[in-house]
Amino acid sequence: MWARQHLRCTELLALATAIAVALLACAASPAAAQSRDKVFELKLSHWVPPNHPLQKALEDWGAAVEKASGGTLKYKVFPAQQLGKAFDHYDMARDGIADLTYVNPGYQPGRFPIIAAGELPFLISDARGGSEALDAWYRKYAAREMKDVKFCLAFIHDPGSFHSNKKILVPGDIRGLKVRPAHATMGTFVSQLGGINVQSSAPEVRDILEKGVADSVTFPWGSVVLFGIDKVTKFHMDVPLYVTTFAFVFNRDRYDQMSAMQKKAIDDNCTTEVAGKVGGPWGQFEHDGIAKIKAEAGHDVYALSEAQTHKSFAMLAHDSPSLLEALPGPFRVTLATASRVSRLRKGRDIQSEERALARVSKDGCTARTRCHPSRRALKGAPQDEVFYFFTRSFAGNDRFGVTAPSPSTLKDPP
Repeated sequence: MWARQHLRCTELLALATAIAVALLACAASPAAAQSRDKVFELKLSHWVPPNHPLQKALEDWGAAVEKASGGTLKYKVFPAQQLGKAFDHYDMARDGIADLTYVNPGYQPGRFPIIAAGELPFLISDARGGSEALDAWYRKYAAREMKDVKFCLAFIHDPGSFHSNKKILVPGDIRGLKVRPAHATMGTFVSQLGGINVQSSAPEVRDILEKGVADSVTFPWGSVVLFGIDKVTKFHMDVPLYVTTFAFVFNRDRYDQMSAMQKKAIDDNCTTEVAGKVGGPWGQFEHDGIAKIKAEAGHDVYALSEAQTHKSFAMLAHDSPSLLEALPGPFRVTLATASRVSRLRKGRDIQSEERALARVSKDGCTARTRCHPSRRALKGAPQDEVFYFFTRSFAGNDRFGVTAPSPSTLKDPP
């Protein structure tokens, strides 16, 4: 009798233990953790029209975050300045007016000088690769320069150019021209060429051109059609003149309120890879605009000769102290004004490029090239992400899409 009772107690104890273990396992599972997480309704804000590619990019971003969080991070996209003006989007994320915002740092001259280095003329030629390169480089400095928010990612659009009511062939053609620049770096470039800067956000550009407040604008191609700027301009310079740097930034207080799993859902969608996914499709949209404008009657889409580009606009941009000094504070650009850093061929792996650049920095030349004076000038240049970003693709137009007619190195900001 005692033995049977003891056996029954043992069986009950084993069953209770099994149930307890199962309950603990269930409680520790991701699904259970998600069920306990607070549900957030994230407001994602931008200032371009809802038919702009950025709308879908933000919808895709929100959907990925919602899925990764098990449905606890929901979202709604607010386009076309519904929550605030384009100029205010960084502060909107800081102040919690929106949770994630799309920011053009160049709309506030002098406030974000480090990321502005990606906007130097004739530097980047490809949106997807350029976005990845910019994001990978800028992450080191984002917490310092954008300390009021949680930095998510940085990206660019496909190169834009001059769209005008007057044909621009040489730098002298810009003298006296009223130009709406895309950002502060292009504003300095225009001033250096003798032009007059007219400030406005992208949604206001058609209006100021139509009223004669501006004669020309620097704008990406697809957006010229999207914003109706093709209706008030005639001449379009077909060169990769510039890009604009952008960022997605997140409200820090909202992020701090989230669970570890929810934070991971955000972090996993704030990466260099995602930056390329944002910049790539938008870049294709902008690039397709070239053909659209060419197909429109009454438009003159013209290329510059190599001599016009390299001996005038490009050399002026890369050799100009005033343009480079526009990057405020101790963050400065030093240029080598002759030939390229090294003959890096398209298709070489990044590690090989890093080794080649290390040799350039060490003794001013590579094992494959003679010591040109411009290479000697680079002796002792800082070997960090900054230098690497601006030199790794000059001779190859590789997957990062960074190109330029002359090499440049950057002093690391303190």
